[in-house]
Amino acid sequence: MKTPNNRWLRCLQPRPDAATRLICLPHAGGSASAYRAWPGLVGERIEIHTVQYPGREDRFGEPFVDDMATAAERIASEIAPLTRRGYALFGHSMGGAIAYEVAVRLDQGGLPAPVHMFVSGRQPPIHHRGGEVHTWDDDRLGSELLRLSPANADLLSEPELAALVLPIVRNDYRLIERYVPGDRAVLPVPITALIGSDDGELTAGEAGDWASYTGQGFRLHEFPGDHFYLVEHRRAVTDLVAKTLRPASAPPLSTP
Repeated sequence: MKTPNNRWLRCLQPRPDAATRLICLPHAGGSASAYRAWPGLVGERIEIHTVQYPGREDRFGEPFVDDMATAAERIASEIAPLTRRGYALFGHSMGGAIAYEVAVRLDQGGLPAPVHMFVSGRQPPIHHRGGEVHTWDDDRLGSELLRLSPANADLLSEPELAALVLPIVRNDYRLIERYVPGDRAVLPVPITALIGSDDGELTAGEAGDWASYTGQGFRLHEFPGDHFYLVEHRRAVTDLVAKTLRPASAPPLSTP
């Protein structure tokens, strides 16, 4: 499906008859392609839409967005027309924080709530921690990426690739580190938190506090692995998502 480059959503594999749309929000430094394998894993009843932040892949020439309010408002405005059919949100790391802010804006706008929100590798706003990583030089920033996951060594070993990716990572760290959460919003949305057992950025106790952000039920799932556990355990994660959304699936509407 061709999409104008300045749009934030990408549908990798359109499924007009799908009962539920799952909107996936990437991590800091990530892009829509982080979820490219998901349509083949979640089943025919779920249509995957991925958020493409500006400044990467097919939006490479566009200016970065480095503040939470702008990102959340623009994403919410594009999701709004999709809310006439059942939809869910999945955000990993920075994407989890953005998913929450998007859900808040949709709720405040009186739009239908997501049938579910999945928050992966991200603490709730009450545990938000700022930081200065976005001010670090490339070498130190690269060391931070290695600390999060040794798998990032492949990216950093290619100087030309690292030169493209590190500015994106720095921008996204600026967004999340300067994020100032507002008052707690209790959403009419069931929430599932997912974490890696060896994630040095997040404890199970912190993740469990997402329960105070929903009036519709909460679950916590822990997987083996570090902050990027969902790469190694993609099948288990997508199976969990598909199983969770299956009871909420409803016959598709004839409207977009």
